[in-house]
Parts: sequence; C-alpha cells; structure tokens
Amino acid sequence: MKIQSLQNRHISELFSLQGRVALITGAAGHLGSAMTEGLCEAGARVLINGRDGKTLQALNDQLSGRGYDIHSIRADITTVAGRKIIVNAVKQIGKLHILVNNAYNPSTGTMETSLEKDFTHAYDIAVVAAFSLMKGLKKYLCLGTQGSKSFSSVINICSMYGTVSPDLGIYAGKGHENPPYYGAAKAALLQLTRYVACEWGSQGIRVNAISPGPFPKAQIKVSFPELLKNFKKKNPLGRIGDPVELKGALVFLASEASSYVTGANIPVDGGWTAW
Repeated sequence: MKIQSLQNRHISELFSLQGRVALITGAAGHLGSAMTEGLCEAGARVLINGRDGKTLQALNDQLSGRGYDIHSIRADITTVAGRKIIVNAVKQIGKLHILVNNAYNPSTGTMETSLEKDFTHAYDIAVVAAFSLMKGLKKYLCLGTQGSKSFSSVINICSMYGTVSPDLGIYAGKGHENPPYYGAAKAALLQLTRYVACEWGSQGIRVNAISPGPFPKAQIKVSFPELLKNFKKKNPLGRIGDPVELKGALVFLASEASSYVTGANIPVDGGWTAW
C-alpha cells in the first residue's frame, strides 16, 4: 500500500484527532468514560453509545459543557434494532474515522456457578455486536480514509484475561471471581481483531486491540481492601490502574501516530501478562 509521507509532520499533529469522527460503545462506563474524554481531548467529534440514557446524558452534558463536540446514541448493541440505530446515526454524518468497541456488561462467577446462557450473553456483546458494528459501519470507515492511507481505525477493547487465565486465589472467598465466559469472549474478540485487520488492511482500515489489566471500580477498592492488596501483589508495577491511563494507548491507535500498526494488541495492565 502506498503511504503518504509523514516525514514533515510534527508529533503533535500525528496524535491529533482534529477533524475525525469517533464512535465508542459503552461510553459512559467505568473505562468508557475516561476513553471518551481522551477522544474529545484529542480533538475528535465523538458519538457516545450506551443503554442507560441517564448516565449517557450525564456524560454528554459534562463533556459538551467543556466545549467538546459530543453526541449521544442510546441503543442496545446486542440487538439488531439497536445496531441499526447506531448505523443510521453514522449515516447521517456520512463518514466515520474511529470505531471503539468497548461495551460489556460485567458479572462474576466460576465454573460451578456459570451457566450456558452466560457464555451466550458474553459472546453476544463482546464478539457478535463488535462483528456486526464493524461490518455495518465498514463503508463509512472506508469513506473516512484518505486515498490509500490507513486513516480509519477500529479499536476493540479486550482484556488481559483474553490472554491469561485469572488466578482465582486472588478472588477466593470474595465473591468477585472473574468468570470463565469473560476471558473466553475476550479471547475470541482478540482473534477477530487479527482476522479483520488482515482482511481490511488493504482497504485503508486498521484494526487493533487494547487489553486492560486491573482497573477495579471505586466501590471494590473501598469494600474489599484485601482483594485490592492481592491485585497489587500480582502486578509488576505493584498497583492497580486508573482508567485515565487508557487514554494514551487509545489515542495512539486512533491517530496517525500508529499509521503502520494493525492487528496488534496493546496490554495496558501494569505488566500483569508479562509474568
């Protein structure tokens, strides 16, 4: 593929998302809200998706109040009707440069407590919904390219548990075990990321993944100090992550700074998967 020279571009230009249109699912969640903020701060026009209209509107109001170009799309991506709402919203704009498949509905469990329907639900939201949105929005991503340059970017939010298994000893007796279907679904999303990257690369669409590590919510940190201590001991950096630490990897993959990166997975896990 012929690539327009970046030789005279300043590094700040390469990381800029000015003039780009981005869509992020699960935008108002624990990790999603920080990533949405990162896309806005880098200059993108951001379409935020979620099922909960109240939290979605709160995020919209917060960021639009800071002068960012942000628009809400309330829709359930696990349904055909919901995904159609999203595609139609993008159709009104006419192009899309960045798609972030982030939505997930977390739950806990073990092999003993998990059910077959849990696997179906996890796969539907993590894999099927991402597949359907990528396929349904592809023509708008193609319109977002500049000639043959890899200008459009799809970023799938996976997990460290799509690469390694949870150490259930960390969670034992806490009731917050990471369930078997979560990692299975995220591993599938990682493989789908590689597959689509290979198929769409020649069309100017890059597809990559980010695999977050331990980013427990505030209530977990307060209510389960022993669990928090175990997370820190398991991690080479000796601490948990702050959602804002996902901004850098996200903007890198969304921008021209990563113009020669596709099919990759960036662990943002404090080194968890390194040992």
